[in-house]
Amino acid sequence: MNLLTAEHVEKRFANHLALDDVSIEVPEKSIYGLLGPNGAGKTTLIRIINQITGPDKGEITFAGRKMKAEDIYQIGYLPEERGLYKKMKVGEQALYLSQLKGLSKSDATKQLKYWFEKFEIQNWWDKKVEELSKGMAQKVQFIVTVIHEPKLLIFDEPFSGFDPINANLLKDEILNLKKKGSTIIFSTHNMESVEELCDHITLINKSKNILNGPINEVRKKYGSNVFELSFHGDLIKLGECLDSNYSLIGNSDENGLKKALIKVNNYSSDNRLLNMILPAVEVTGFNQVIPSMNDIFIQVVESYNHANGVSAN
Repeated sequence: MNLLTAEHVEKRFANHLALDDVSIEVPEKSIYGLLGPNGAGKTTLIRIINQITGPDKGEITFAGRKMKAEDIYQIGYLPEERGLYKKMKVGEQALYLSQLKGLSKSDATKQLKYWFEKFEIQNWWDKKVEELSKGMAQKVQFIVTVIHEPKLLIFDEPFSGFDPINANLLKDEILNLKKKGSTIIFSTHNMESVEELCDHITLINKSKNILNGPINEVRKKYGSNVFELSFHGDLIKLGECLDSNYSLIGNSDENGLKKALIKVNNYSSDNRLLNMILPAVEVTGFNQVIPSMNDIFIQVVESYNHANGVSAN
């Protein structure tokens, strides 16, 4: 079941078409990656989902029905541009924002104490926001985003400004929220995080949805016809056993464990390749080379821009 869908959404600002017939389907209890270059239209779509602005065309559905104004209370939104009142005390502001999400003062206080201890910022409760580092301020905003346990969480570049240790802490918490039943839309330029966290992705470029699907299927779709072989034996014998359907395009030797890259020039099965090389060398590993999401992102965006005669900027 999809928790949220956007169907044929269009949004125009003056002479700029920010979204052009964009559709997404966000499965319940999943992490959905919303990807795209700067200015692609991601933030506009997020603002429409949050009812900050409305679409010119199209429809947003939530939990199987057209989205209503009160659904905003079932959404937690962490924007890329952070916004805390610098002169307020940290605890006072967190308590205020939590009550805006519908929590009672006593429930909010209890939940905040738990999260502040978990993120090791309890000693900053009575400090002013302006005294916080960027990373600490982001932790506070993350807490007030998730504290009311909404059905849908939207994180826009949540790791911006975090050191690797705190970025991993946040990743763990995002995965924990998914395990507890939250549905998450995750917008980022960090493709490594996309591979680690996301179940599904949509790539928006120049206001259009140009790629979507389960992340494993997307990576397989753009997989190369190259296989990495780990083996013990003679590289020359390996090369000699290959027929004209295959090319040896690279090799290495690390502490006696040799590796080779074999390209399939014409259609052939994995089993046929393995049956060909097994008599020649001792195989210890055999995997298809699957491109990273970063490689796919660049390839798909550049191909789209080239095909449509548009600038990458």
